[in-house]
Amino acid sequence: MFDSRLYHFIKKEFIQLLRDPRMIFIALMAPIIQLTVFGYIASLDIKHISTAVFDQDKSAYSRSYIDSFKNSGYFDLEYYVNDQEQMTRLLDNGKIKLGIHIPVDFVRKIVRNEVSDVQAVLDGSNSSTASIIESYISQINFMNVNSLLEKRFAAFGMNISDLEPVDLNLRVWYNPELKSRNYMVPALIALVLMMISMILTTAAIVKEKERGTMEMLVVTPLRSYELILGKLLPFALVALFDITLVFLVATLWFGIALKGSVLLLFLLGAIFMTTGLGLGMFISTISQNQRQSMMTISFIMAPQFILSGFVFPIANMPQPIQMLTLIIPLRYFLEIVRGIFLKGIGIRYLWNDTWPLIVFGVFILTLSVLRFRKKIE
Repeated sequence: MFDSRLYHFIKKEFIQLLRDPRMIFIALMAPIIQLTVFGYIASLDIKHISTAVFDQDKSAYSRSYIDSFKNSGYFDLEYYVNDQEQMTRLLDNGKIKLGIHIPVDFVRKIVRNEVSDVQAVLDGSNSSTASIIESYISQINFMNVNSLLEKRFAAFGMNISDLEPVDLNLRVWYNPELKSRNYMVPALIALVLMMISMILTTAAIVKEKERGTMEMLVVTPLRSYELILGKLLPFALVALFDITLVFLVATLWFGIALKGSVLLLFLLGAIFMTTGLGLGMFISTISQNQRQSMMTISFIMAPQFILSGFVFPIANMPQPIQMLTLIIPLRYFLEIVRGIFLKGIGIRYLWNDTWPLIVFGVFILTLSVLRFRKKIE
């Protein structure tokens, strides 16, 4: 085995990889950097919301109400304005995302057991961000209202909980702290794995074509299957090593607990990797240089990113688009990696996402190998 043509060809590929600093950076450092950077920024939690306050009441009640926003940890009370126009200018200039206006009769209405109005003006330019901020505001306001009601009922010797007809006991499974990082970081493992396996394979083969060494390999005694395996196996091993690296970063650096099987994660990751290798080989057969290959990779990765459910829930997409997502391999591996990390489920529950991955991997890799074989023959 260690004296075969295939072994020496694979050895040559590894030596060639080690002599190229750019390829080493892409293979080893890029996954760690991508996961680390994306892990910090890929969060759906919104904090440090710049806020302006227009408090006309200036009472203990109004200050307590304003402090509830400050103490929540989401809002930064950066401006205290004296009129509505000043708050409007701050919103127009983009210096604040939220303006809170407490009217002059705020405390008087509360003392009289009347409904007191508070105006919250929210910058809705980014609808998704505005929706999250709106939920924060509603939650804080509910807590303030509930606190006032408790004080009123306590004055009459009553407990507000005695009037609640339904006692809701809420429990959150799989992600009790509701941290979006726990949901996003495992997905980044899938994204990085696909990018690396595709880019490495494409770059290595296209570089051979640019240098004119591919023709030299064709006339060697190497059979076509040995040439194909020699090109794929080294980068398959590198991709598996990258899985280990990003897994360690996710678990040790970000503290994402793996509740399922490590062996199952790596096994299904290897299956998913065949899709990236196949796509990389296919791209190399239709690209004449690295510029063309990078543009093709960008064209392929954009639908993978948008339609896989990485950020946007598939259930919220129009029905025709949902049908289109069925041909996106990344969609299935995202469900797998999140299921293993967060839920700890096994192959019994993941099979519906596993068999499409196997089909995609076999189909894409076979198609790419046949096309590559035709090219070299």
